[in-house]
Amino acid sequence: MNLRGIWAIYHYEMSRFFRTLMQSFLSPVISTSLYFVVFGAAIGSRIDEVEGVSYGAFIVPGLVMLSVITQAIANASFGIYFPKFIGTIYELLSAPVNFLEIVIGYVGAAATKALFIGVVILGTATLFVDLHVEHPVAMVAFLVLTCVSFALLGFIIGIWAGNFEQLQLVPLLVVTPLIFLGGSFYSISMLPPVWQTITLFNPVVYLISGFRWAFFGMADVPVGLSLLAIAGFTALCLAVIWWIFRTGWRLRS
Repeated sequence: MNLRGIWAIYHYEMSRFFRTLMQSFLSPVISTSLYFVVFGAAIGSRIDEVEGVSYGAFIVPGLVMLSVITQAIANASFGIYFPKFIGTIYELLSAPVNFLEIVIGYVGAAATKALFIGVVILGTATLFVDLHVEHPVAMVAFLVLTCVSFALLGFIIGIWAGNFEQLQLVPLLVVTPLIFLGGSFYSISMLPPVWQTITLFNPVVYLISGFRWAFFGMADVPVGLSLLAIAGFTALCLAVIWWIFRTGWRLRS
């Protein structure tokens, strides 16, 4: 394992993040505050509780997942796409690092950035609502797994994208709608039975449900199923990345 090569990639990606640290810090604070003003005040005034939890606290796990997933995808996809765009990807491929070390460097940096955003949002949320985490270890585990798995997805998107428009296509048209329809701001038990069944085909439901269980001990789907879903998604992304580097798809053209 070439630790020096991994660190070089990771350090370069993180240095870009720290150059815009204030922007990276203020953006989630402002957006989280706006969500609490809109959803917490406007909708929360009409919905006091959801399954015994105040609506303001209930939406916190969904807010964290929304930001963490989008940030992990955006950072990982841009991180690998930019070397393709300027042509330095060939220097990286000819360097004495294998595909696993490249993935660890880029995905590790993207996951770290997303994790930082998640922590910032949690800190901001405590200014608006009283939060109590029933299962802190599970909460951290779900948060880290989500950051890593969607950073892997972002890495795949960055390799697939042929231009900056395609780089935004999947996050905007696929991932973001799935997050909003995955129970971020409501419990799927509030839906009609037919829509509850349809919603279970949304993979994001299992992530948000498991993460919410870590906070309040309540879940829309079994926690074990949530862990199985995120583990399977991570394994699928790793398999796709292995195939990409094995065949050179979108890397050598």
